[in-house]
Amino acid sequence: MERAVAERAEPGHPPPLEWRFAALGGATAGLTAAPFIALDSPGTAALAVAVAGALALAAARPRRGRIGACIWLALVALLAAAVGLVVGTDRLAAIDASALEARDGSRATARGFVTAVPRRSDGTVSVRIETAAGGVLVESPEPVAELPVGREVRATGTLREPAPWQSAYLERHGIGEVLKAERIELTGRRRGGVSALADRVRDRAEEALERGMDEREAALARGFVLGQDDRIDAATVDDFKRSGLAHLLAVSGQNVILLALLAMPLLAAMNLSLRTRLLCVLGLIALYVPVTGAGPSIQRAGVMGAAGIVAALAGRPRSRWYALLLAALVTLAANPRASGDIGWQLSFAAVIGILLWTESISGWLLHRLGERRRAGPVSWRRGLADGAAMTIAATLATAPLMAHHFESVSITALPANLLALPAVAPVMWLGMLVAMAGQFPALPVEPINAVNALLIAYIAQVAHWTAAPDWALADLRLSAPAVLISYVALLCAGSLARLVSRRRRGLAPRAPIPALGVLVAIVGIGAIGWRGGEPAAAPEARSSVGAPGLEITVLDVGQGDAILLEPADGEPVLVDTGPPGSEIVERLADEGVERLAALAITHDELDHAGGAGEVLAALPVGSLVYGDGGRELPGIARAAGAETARLAQGAAIDSGGLRLDVLWPPRALLNGPAADPNELSLVLLARWRGFSMLLTGDAEAEASPVTPGPVDVLKVAHHGSEDAGLERLLDQTAPRAAVISVGEENPYGHPAPPTVAALDEHGVPVLRTDRNGDIEVTVASGGWTAAPQ
Repeated sequence: MERAVAERAEPGHPPPLEWRFAALGGATAGLTAAPFIALDSPGTAALAVAVAGALALAAARPRRGRIGACIWLALVALLAAAVGLVVGTDRLAAIDASALEARDGSRATARGFVTAVPRRSDGTVSVRIETAAGGVLVESPEPVAELPVGREVRATGTLREPAPWQSAYLERHGIGEVLKAERIELTGRRRGGVSALADRVRDRAEEALERGMDEREAALARGFVLGQDDRIDAATVDDFKRSGLAHLLAVSGQNVILLALLAMPLLAAMNLSLRTRLLCVLGLIALYVPVTGAGPSIQRAGVMGAAGIVAALAGRPRSRWYALLLAALVTLAANPRASGDIGWQLSFAAVIGILLWTESISGWLLHRLGERRRAGPVSWRRGLADGAAMTIAATLATAPLMAHHFESVSITALPANLLALPAVAPVMWLGMLVAMAGQFPALPVEPINAVNALLIAYIAQVAHWTAAPDWALADLRLSAPAVLISYVALLCAGSLARLVSRRRRGLAPRAPIPALGVLVAIVGIGAIGWRGGEPAAAPEARSSVGAPGLEITVLDVGQGDAILLEPADGEPVLVDTGPPGSEIVERLADEGVERLAALAITHDELDHAGGAGEVLAALPVGSLVYGDGGRELPGIARAAGAETARLAQGAAIDSGGLRLDVLWPPRALLNGPAADPNELSLVLLARWRGFSMLLTGDAEAEASPVTPGPVDVLKVAHHGSEDAGLERLLDQTAPRAAVISVGEENPYGHPAPPTVAALDEHGVPVLRTDRNGDIEVTVASGGWTAAPQ
């Protein structure tokens, strides 16, 4: 039987833990609100402090009675919120002051120290550095040498504002400018001070983890133990993402809790007391943080992990939620914008899930294993049940956020995590042991690494097996309200299961009010910053997850259109061929195209159909489809052995998982009197799972009132000519990126300044073939990227 512990309080006064909850909750709310409430003037700040002082006087003495106590707690929360708001504003000012400020478009040379692991994608390296003038993100084309954290680099290029899809992420790190550099060079210098000590500790740990291991296992060991995934090959990363094991590649609160809680059976088997076990686990975390280099993400993971362990082992259940709320306060005090970070949200969601559901799930599993939970030594069955229950709880708790941020959920995540579970803790333990032993280079670590490499290879194989099925990753989009509804449903289910479990064990039921309060508070905090996730590799807020399912190449054919769509499970489709002389056949050969499922000609003008004859003569083409196709195209197609079809609104083209819906023109217009060919241009909506791209041909929005709904990418009509209907189309489609197929120094002045201005005013990043060459849109199950090829 569990022992009830009562809080000491004077009659009619709130228990101490109640007012601490109120104070912590208020301060956390104030810190969260700081990025969204501007206290930019001394008068406003002074007013806030005055209000806080008045509330402090009002709350000087607790009120007697239940209603009076509630009023007093509300005043304490308001006072704490005011203080949190002022402190958060001050902290944000300090973070923003650390950003480099310069005139956009100016040439600059940046010299500073690397502050985070570089990101490499689509032939571009992005790295955050801290210069004497402030923080800046440097982007440079490959090849770029390894850029270890703490090393000094030099780069020369052009400064620009971050794209809309980057701004929130960079703002959290105190960066307001991006340097587009020609190259990045290491100077050979290191940073000094305490950071230098952490750098050396991490460098020795990295070297030790790689000693005696194959390249793949060594890269994964760095990811598991140190959270540095920059050397892991793309195929392996894709396997971990599709299988739901990606959390193992970056140190998070969930990983730290996993490490610590899975150590509990071993400590319990040694007959150590609860207090001793708690101190051992906290000591393990305290040792882990500096060994891994003590970077911001590692510090957050340590705080999350410590809070979770204290919460899980606390004798009083309400203290668990107090510890978790304290962790939220600490992380937000360090950076009030942290709530917009996907890792922060997932970490808290995992910890909340573990606290809410582990006990119930573990009890159910123990019952199925034929054992009852009782005091005394922990059996292997209980250790297995606790580990599996924690994994299940964390997986369930993070699923809604994964569906919201990445618009996909791994179907195999649960079995993958359960299969990997027996190896995860040993890998972490052995990896930490090697990292600590590595601080003394004379100590041999190869025997430990040899064992660890086998365990790492097993986890990688589990990831590969569970990522292999086509159905491993399911498309699932959840809006912010749907996420909140999901968590309320999970909370209710967890509370009901907990109630049933406690009744079965003969224990008194507990009200889930503290759990509900903390859950709603933290989910609400995360909801505010949900659009500020990690940056993608191109003009898009989502990261590409999974192997490419569709590749779209907007070919640079000069003043014309030619767009190649290649689904992984079907034959390519070519929309338009560009003008005569564009060497479209050679361009297709360069892309590895040997056959086309369909050639779609939006309208019969030379800049769109000039290479159709060449394509039909050179490649097998399943069918030629067109709207206003003129007289020659059908005859050429039939002579080449291709079927023909005249399409109108409501028709569709399919190839594998790719579908192109014809939105314009209506058949009545095609059968009517002759009209401007541009006005009869096919408008196609390309769709692959949750991704959509609007291909407008030359049909300007003012003449083709289509309503496709929101799209991911817009191909701007008629090479960016002036379009009176563009504003309406942008409002209606809200594209995340746009591409313009246009010739360099064309005589028409395309793209027109009003078109460029409209796209800029709507915050739509633009890629242009005259400046960027071929543009590639890569679509995968979890997202997409758009970038110059």
